[in-house]
Amino acid sequence: MKDTMKAMVLGRFGGTDAFELRDVPVPDVGPRQVRVRVHATAVNPLDYQIRRGDYVDYVPLPAIIGHDISGVIEEVGSHVTEFGVGDAVYYTPRIFGGAGSYAEQHVADVDLVGRKPENLSHLEAASLTLVGGTVWEAFVTRAQLAVGETILIHGGAGGVGTIAIQVAKAIGARVITTARADDHAFVRSLGADEAIDFTSEDYVDAVSTITRGRGVNVVFDTIGGDTLTRSPLVLADAGRVVSLVDIAQPQNLIDAWGRNASYHFVFTRQNRGKLDALTGLVERGLVKPVLGATLPLARMGDAHELLENGGAYALRGKVAIDVAGQALALPARFQERLLSGDAAARS
Repeated sequence: MKDTMKAMVLGRFGGTDAFELRDVPVPDVGPRQVRVRVHATAVNPLDYQIRRGDYVDYVPLPAIIGHDISGVIEEVGSHVTEFGVGDAVYYTPRIFGGAGSYAEQHVADVDLVGRKPENLSHLEAASLTLVGGTVWEAFVTRAQLAVGETILIHGGAGGVGTIAIQVAKAIGARVITTARADDHAFVRSLGADEAIDFTSEDYVDAVSTITRGRGVNVVFDTIGGDTLTRSPLVLADAGRVVSLVDIAQPQNLIDAWGRNASYHFVFTRQNRGKLDALTGLVERGLVKPVLGATLPLARMGDAHELLENGGAYALRGKVAIDVAGQALALPARFQERLLSGDAAARS
């Protein structure tokens, strides 16, 4: 085993140029831990929020960040019996609790680790861990979405939304989602029953028309802004709002009182149970990750830019990172941006 590994290290908070590819020590393995050769990771909004400095009190620098891993176990601790060397696994590293996934190897507590679905590639599996666990907690643990209920999913074409639509349909819900008009056929292919063009329609009016004034049982907020204030306007009585967004601006919830609404704020807790539940859905063909782009580890800055400005580049689904190779697959608009940048650098 090498004593060092390649990692994308965040040396300062700031823009997409804040990462450096460095050689760093390979971490030791504790009694109830496993060391994983990372084949793939992915980029999440949480990652670029950390990079730009939103969580400076929780992330001491220099730091290896990242919250998705799919790979193969190369070493197990002395008290690990659940897995063995050579097992393919996937998981989310502990958030704000140590080194992240932007590295060739990672050491994790065994209780966080799940067996990778057999019908997914490492790139696909890595794109599922954080968003899948988040959606499972939001829908099953918190909102308790039930068969026959109706849910409004904001941002259906994004990394979280693509999984949310599929999980909601697997539960047996009717799905309404917001997406640009160009993405309506795409979100319907994932299972959405109705799509609202948020660029030209007010979703409150559109939901009222679609549901004939009855409203939805659950609102899934991935966008922030004034969503917490406006959600009661689309809720049925005793409806639930589940938000993933840390919103600093005050929200007026007076209309929630009249709907007997409940609000849930989700910051994902990692455990194997959620991953095992997701694996069951994946292996039954009910959920499949959507890869909107793939880049190698050394192009982490480009990956962050692509995710942060995804709408401008017609990004659908997740941005995956090929840690073990050099895979490169990009939306056409982003390829054009990179080519124009390379040409400018040469002139």
